[in-house]
Amino acid sequence: MSDDLHALAALAATIESRKSASPDSSYTAKLLHAGLEKIGRKVMEEAGELVEAAGEPGDEGREHTVYEAGDLFYHALVLLAHRGIPLAEVEAELARRFGTSGLVEKASRQPAE
Repeated sequence: MSDDLHALAALAATIESRKSASPDSSYTAKLLHAGLEKIGRKVMEEAGELVEAAGEPGDEGREHTVYEAGDLFYHALVLLAHRGIPLAEVEAELARRFGTSGLVEKASRQPAE
């Protein structure tokens, strides 16, 4: 496992450990106890901030984009922990898709009714 993936797995494990912590003990525990509505708002907020940062020019824009991507990944991991979905399950889904054209994968989905 690369160091980058190890960092995501370590973060996911830390977030999981906060599920039983007091909301007064950490920001993560506070989010987890607040529930899906609060976590979902944070995911959407961070996604917007990432897109805005990506539009900023130069090295500062690049650094800001990396920072906001970290925030989005963190909040996505909190959402997964809230739902009881381990990072490994998402990794398995991405591995399943690997080597399949995104256009083919999208076409294979059933239309929403």
